[in-house]
Amino acid sequence: EVQLVQSGGGLVQAGGSLRLSCAAFGLIFDDYAIGWFRQALGKERERVSCITVSDGTTYYAGSVKGRFTISSDNAKNTVYLQMNSLKPEDTGFYYCAAAREWCEDEPDDYGYWGQGTQVTVSS
Repeated sequence: EVQLVQSGGGLVQAGGSLRLSCAAFGLIFDDYAIGWFRQALGKERERVSCITVSDGTTYYAGSVKGRFTISSDNAKNTVYLQMNSLKPEDTGFYYCAAAREWCEDEPDDYGYWGQGTQVTVSS
């Protein structure tokens, strides 16, 4: 059974930092791309970052570029999202998700999802 188990998140003041983790079980890690999505209240789920595990290629949404860093520890089958200089507009429910081989833009192209975690940035 494939599972993505998330940890991290919480409440932080604007300008602060948080780190999210996504540990993958039951899949061949190198065969997947791991994306981080967020969904704010009343908005659609959007991809904020993604990493192709096999070659380490990374992608960032324009709104987080320069502030968020995605990385993977292949020995631990875990992907991290380091979020710095957080803003109130970063508030949302964050999910990690796995897609076969390549980073995809659309949530529907990701076959496995983590349980999600709330990130709240206060002003």
